[in-house]
Amino acid sequence: MNTVWKFFQYGYLVVALICLVEGIVRWSEEREKAYMFLGASIFITLVFFFKRHFRKKVEKRNNQNQ
Repeated sequence: MNTVWKFFQYGYLVVALICLVEGIVRWSEEREKAYMFLGASIFITLVFFFKRHFRKKVEKRNNQNQ
């Protein structure tokens, strides 16, 4: 089951990359939407790092209990 979560974890980076590209594309035309996409990209990247840190912490605790 952990391997499935690892793949989903990298899905966050894919979504963040898509938001980043969309923000760059919209920068010259719709500045407000570009800010929204860039902010979402930053937020999703932070969620990725938080979830990765938390998953590693849980795995380490589970390995110590075994």
